[in-house]
Amino acid sequence: MKRGSNYHKNNCDKICFLEYVVKRYSWRHQIVCLAKHGYRAVVPDLRGYGDTTGAPLNDVPKFSVFHLVGDIVALIEAIAPNEDNVFVVGHDWGATIAWHLCLFRPDKVKALLNLSVHFPRRNPQMNIVERVKAFYGEDYYICRFQVLSVCLSVYQFDLCTSPWKGAQVKVTTKFVVGEFDLVYHMPGVKEYIHNGEFRKDVPLLEEVVALEGAAHFFNQERPDEINKHIYDFIQKF
Repeated sequence: MKRGSNYHKNNCDKICFLEYVVKRYSWRHQIVCLAKHGYRAVVPDLRGYGDTTGAPLNDVPKFSVFHLVGDIVALIEAIAPNEDNVFVVGHDWGATIAWHLCLFRPDKVKALLNLSVHFPRRNPQMNIVERVKAFYGEDYYICRFQVLSVCLSVYQFDLCTSPWKGAQVKVTTKFVVGEFDLVYHMPGVKEYIHNGEFRKDVPLLEEVVALEGAAHFFNQERPDEINKHIYDFIQKF
């Protein structure tokens, strides 16, 4: 994550935006909007991406979900040393990291708004690489990463989170997904989200929104709607 930045120190609420693979630029619309409303938005380039330094790129085990969550915990403590927790907004793999942040350290999250990717209930019968290969074939990008030996071990989080099998995310949450999002159309996902299983894993889930006509990158494609969803949600706290 980017280091050495000088931030204005104030008492406003902090919002940490998480994205993975895509750089922090993807949240540009949300940063401006929420700053105008008096919030302090922090958008790190995660370990190994963008302007990050010091991450051991040739040491794949150092990119586990535990390392990624640890980076975010350290960031939260740096930007909000006098606060107990912050708001978190995640998208795609950033949402996956946000789910695990809430699973491992719920005390650090005031409330969560995740986009696109639902809670990844652990399936000991099949890890995520096997699942996407079965759904999309060996040319899917995650599968290609395995071939190229550049896979970050976050893709294998099924293998290292077995102690949390059946654990619940006990953070107040809102979830937004696009009607045409590829993730939303993976086999079994709609049923999981809408038929009660999602709420079993996330008992404090307040609302699920399926954006009509939206695809995957709707925080960039329809920023005004997403800004409103974020602002209206965090205003409750």
